[in-house]
Amino acid sequence: MRTTHKLLTGDARFAKFDKESFELVVTSPPYPMIAMWDEAFSSMAPKSKEALSSNDGQLAWELMHDALDGVWANIFAAIKEGGIACINIGDATRTVDETFRLYPNAARITNGMIEAGFTPLPDIIWRKPTNAPNKFMGSGMLPPGAYVTYEHEYILIFRKGSKRTFATEAEKHNRRRSAYFWEERNRWFSDIWQNISGIHQLLASEATRNRSGAFPFTVPMRLIQMYSVYGDTVLDPFVGTGTTMAAAVASGRSSIGVEVDAGLHPKISDYIQLGAEASGEISQRRIRAHMESTLERTAASGEVKHSNVNYGFPVVTTQERLMELPVSATIESSPNESAVEKVWTAHHVIGSKQERNEETTAREVSAK
Repeated sequence: MRTTHKLLTGDARFAKFDKESFELVVTSPPYPMIAMWDEAFSSMAPKSKEALSSNDGQLAWELMHDALDGVWANIFAAIKEGGIACINIGDATRTVDETFRLYPNAARITNGMIEAGFTPLPDIIWRKPTNAPNKFMGSGMLPPGAYVTYEHEYILIFRKGSKRTFATEAEKHNRRRSAYFWEERNRWFSDIWQNISGIHQLLASEATRNRSGAFPFTVPMRLIQMYSVYGDTVLDPFVGTGTTMAAAVASGRSSIGVEVDAGLHPKISDYIQLGAEASGEISQRRIRAHMESTLERTAASGEVKHSNVNYGFPVVTTQERLMELPVSATIESSPNESAVEKVWTAHHVIGSKQERNEETTAREVSAK
């Protein structure tokens, strides 16, 4: 199986996407009213910088979200019917003109997505434990001037139109082979995610790190398994260092990334390559975790009734019987790269020995 991975340079509000060109959006945009992203928003919404200089935090926040609204409208026009959009965002707390307050980014983005045409679905609270030795904000132990310390972000989930359909037998089969394990479903579809640590971002300089808020690889990896099937295309309109694109490669999905900062492009290329190299190991970890869970389940309640036809290991439900996992992926760059668009092709081996042989044969013929 082959997938393509396209990196576009520019502002996601104005990116030209083909109609119905992707099935899933996974992104973490700049967070309005978080200081590290003030510079990014001063480019997207120049008047927000003026508002901050005038100590008008409310106006600055609204202007920043107005800029993000343009992205949500653009992706709504291009995502397929039944497609899913997942947005990782945190609320902000900030003192402007000596007044400390909350800026509820998650609520504002939900409104923006609804205005764009999306339907909101149940969201996820991603709890991020802090390593700070002192969590107090405000007056400490003296009421009433102390403030709750925020240790969570949101993963907001939306859909375009009604549920996606799989009409042909080939589509249904591909959906079955894209299944996840029963215990993964129980963990991933909980409304609270915990114990997901950060990931080294492979960034060369402190200045570059300060321009990126990359989320851990586990976050887009889970979301891609949850809301897409093999061969789907995943869009990240704020691709940053390329974590979503790397997770797409590792998952056997195509991807499109949009990034305004060309200085991040070498790291995106590195991450795409790392995603390919990690593909098989990620599958092995998932299988090992599944077998450990199966042993615990068997010890507690007896034999598991079903087995996977491709691997022979036990599974809990019939929906897991045809699932297949990536074995490996390799990356090659397109010879037609330009300053505004770079394209990679990934060659994937998914699942069974038969498909591995077919893929090897296809690549040998192509090479000749």
